[in-house]
Amino acid sequence: MNTTDKAAGPVLSIRNLSTSFRTPEGWRTVIRDISLDVHAGETVAIVGESGSGKSVTALSTMRLLPPGKARCEGRILLQGQDLLQASEREMRAVRGGSIGMIFQEPMTSLNPVFTIGNQIAESLVLHRAMSWSEAEAEALRLMERVRIPAAKTRLHEYPHKFSGGMRQRVMIAMALACRPTLLIADEPTTALDVTIQAEILHLLRDLQREENMGVLFITHDMGVVAEIADRTVVMLRGDMIETGETTDIFAAPKAAYTRMLLASIPRLGTMGKSEAPRRFPEVDATTGEATEGRDMTEVSPSVAPILEVKDLSVRFDLPNGRVHAVEGVSFDLRPGETLSLVGESGCGKSTTGRAIIRLVNPTAGAVVIGGEDVTHAGAKALRAMRRSSQMIFQDPFASLNPRITIGSAIAEPMLAHGIADRRAAKDRVSELLEQVGLSAAMADRHPHEFSGGQRQRIAIARALALDPTFIVADEAVSALDVSVKAQVSNLLLDLQEKHGLAYLFISHDMAVVERMSHRVAVMYLGEIVEIGPRAAIFGNPQHPYTRRLISAVPIPDPARRGLLNPPLNEEIKSPVRPFGYVPPRRTYREISAGHFVQQAASA
Repeated sequence: MNTTDKAAGPVLSIRNLSTSFRTPEGWRTVIRDISLDVHAGETVAIVGESGSGKSVTALSTMRLLPPGKARCEGRILLQGQDLLQASEREMRAVRGGSIGMIFQEPMTSLNPVFTIGNQIAESLVLHRAMSWSEAEAEALRLMERVRIPAAKTRLHEYPHKFSGGMRQRVMIAMALACRPTLLIADEPTTALDVTIQAEILHLLRDLQREENMGVLFITHDMGVVAEIADRTVVMLRGDMIETGETTDIFAAPKAAYTRMLLASIPRLGTMGKSEAPRRFPEVDATTGEATEGRDMTEVSPSVAPILEVKDLSVRFDLPNGRVHAVEGVSFDLRPGETLSLVGESGCGKSTTGRAIIRLVNPTAGAVVIGGEDVTHAGAKALRAMRRSSQMIFQDPFASLNPRITIGSAIAEPMLAHGIADRRAAKDRVSELLEQVGLSAAMADRHPHEFSGGQRQRIAIARALALDPTFIVADEAVSALDVSVKAQVSNLLLDLQEKHGLAYLFISHDMAVVERMSHRVAVMYLGEIVEIGPRAAIFGNPQHPYTRRLISAVPIPDPARRGLLNPPLNEEIKSPVRPFGYVPPRRTYREISAGHFVQQAASA
């Protein structure tokens, strides 16, 4: 836990903050009577699900809500200065000066037409009265400080050339450029892979220690809260329902909602040697009491595979080389089985799934679905294949047409394949919505009228419309709040048991993967480096990268804080190779029944 100087008074003191938005019906209050303090060197976490008011609290503190459409009441004191009474000119000095902010999605926060160095230097020129040459030199120092490799050469590169983890480091460098007394971090690690998340948490902790900053950390990940927060504020639908020392919140939560949040967390190592997936705990929203989920059905290895992938490779040509996105991947999948593909962004997980469904064309290898090789299938054969093989995408909002109702979106594939007329399709839509836990009356609504969890259920209903036997679920639960994640994961497991569905479950969330999988394949730089039964992969990981993935998962227990592995301080290697590069032929060693690990390359 950080050492804080509470005798000196809080850096930030929020008192009775209420924020309202103007609607056609009048002013609507979205956060009510929020009070909290953040001291120097202290991390205070605000936790809660989407819509709880976490980000609105942060935006209210920074006065970033649209004037005329939002109003804030109460007091927000930054070292004694009431920000709600400050002029806009005074607030410009505060933003990026006294208060630094890291936003959830760095790509939307960075200007794509300016270089990274230019964007960091700009705040130094504005707030610290440096010349551009001085500011560029300081920007380079900041990039090195947040451990961006080859910072000098990358200073003049544009945001699109940086990985997600590196862009988040740039945002941290920008937020810290003017040595703020308070850092507001709004979901800074939510979309990151587990190993990159661990590095960002290490980095924030080290920088906070050096600068003695107060940190207001907004998240819905209770594992991250346990790792970094000194005190925790729990929010629900705009109200602050519980606050206290993080160790006390985890050890003895008082509010039923807090107990529900903690009970819904998937925890590594709880599965033992069970061969089958296990449902997430059923949590009573009123009492917060949890009932341990039951084990699902095991899959016999003697059952014939529904999917066979043989030496699959996908490569993309660039002006200066070739991306070996997927290289020599082989596995099979049986009816009723879940095989999880895990690894960091850029490892080839999603490309593998898309190549199997033929949303991208394989460069080499074979994909056999239901006994038919679809690698070179024509339009007619692909159309038939897609009746039995469907895909659930990571972002359901992007994959749903905003102009048509969700009933029309679910009915569309049935009408397109001619398996139902409009009346029968409408009845089937009602049945599918009920099946995924939604009301049939919702069919006439549009996608924007649903929450993220509900939209994901709609995407699942649409994937089920053609009665598929095989589904690629690409990060289907990664962006969901913890309790919604548990609900949607349980829905997928129940549907699998009811219909015998086979899932290729693509994810970087190792705790969810442990619950959902029969078998696990670990990908690194386009190759499978380890594959085997779930219990073997998690209980006896052999490849260094597999061990790294598992050890990087934050443990939702404040008593075990600081046990994350030391950061690697390096980016994942590039999959770009020169034209004419011939990858070495990989060999695998069998550790136990069905558990294979890649041998070190001989070339």
